[in-house]
Amino acid sequence: MDILILGGTGAMGVPLVKLLAEKENNLYVTTRSKRENKKNITYLQGNAKEKEFFDSFMKRKYDVIVDFMVYSTEEFKKRLPVFLDKTDQYFFFSSSRCYANSQTPIKEDSLRLVDACTDEVYLATDEYGLAKGKEENLLFESGKKNWTIIRPYITYNSYRIQLGVYEKENWLKRALEGRTVVFPKDIAEKRTSLTYGPDVANMLVKLIGNEKAYGEAFHITTEENHTWGEILEFYRKKIKEKTGKEIKIKYVDDSKGLQKVWNPWQIRYDRLYNRVFDNSKIESVCGKCDYKSTFDGLGECLDEFLENPKWLFGNTRYEAWCDKQTGEITPITQISGKKDKLRYIKWRVFGVK
Repeated sequence: MDILILGGTGAMGVPLVKLLAEKENNLYVTTRSKRENKKNITYLQGNAKEKEFFDSFMKRKYDVIVDFMVYSTEEFKKRLPVFLDKTDQYFFFSSSRCYANSQTPIKEDSLRLVDACTDEVYLATDEYGLAKGKEENLLFESGKKNWTIIRPYITYNSYRIQLGVYEKENWLKRALEGRTVVFPKDIAEKRTSLTYGPDVANMLVKLIGNEKAYGEAFHITTEENHTWGEILEFYRKKIKEKTGKEIKIKYVDDSKGLQKVWNPWQIRYDRLYNRVFDNSKIESVCGKCDYKSTFDGLGECLDEFLENPKWLFGNTRYEAWCDKQTGEITPITQISGKKDKLRYIKWRVFGVK
């Protein structure tokens, strides 16, 4: 099959490309960085958000399109007719962040934020969790069935190791450099589900060409769940075992302060919810998935990252907020750019408003 993968270089995309290549499909993968083509993998270098580049590879038809891209609702509305016209099966990567709060394990027909939320301020935004629901509705209303919606939740690998809303550049870098990880108690007590990226890829492969998948939505998430506090304690023990360092942790009573320096909607309408999933729908179509144990997977990924740590960009507002709570100071030399250095000093001294 000829398969186009948009944005296929992340925690789910990399293992998916590997699996599909092994099955001798012809793969076309968009990427912003230069990559070397392989036997049956052609990398298309460019920004897939740009119309000229998008039009260049959408002139032809593909058997399957897998779309990991993040769009505004308006962007997606313009592109959807093209996707549905140019493929036999279009995979839209939504997110389980689209679900509203649920007191029972989440199923695919559980209420979504776009269905249940009454917060007029939030509804006026196109924030990620809300936008995904709006974009799903465009598929539901398209009049076609040559699509499949995938709703992963938090996925991890050796370069994406999360804690609450924090990426590794936030919590892990602070921890390893001897500064305190500040974490809200109201998030720490919530249950969450973290899924190993290759497990998502394995299940998606089983949906390709599967007639039962057309016109349907599936979440691909482990049913195993833990509180964020349990996950933080696991990280603490694992880092001590691997590096000999005892990381410092400070729990604050709630996430109100964090919402001043982070996306407040992500906290209010996701991380302050319990996220526990029921996989019966996808298992009825694909059979049982042997998901990697959360702590086994996180431990392996943390070990691998600590062997060769590479950091992306941090968050100056977050560093200043943490340091204000703990009385610590992030070395100015670690903050890039004159403007960010000055902002850090201002926020560290006066706090983030």
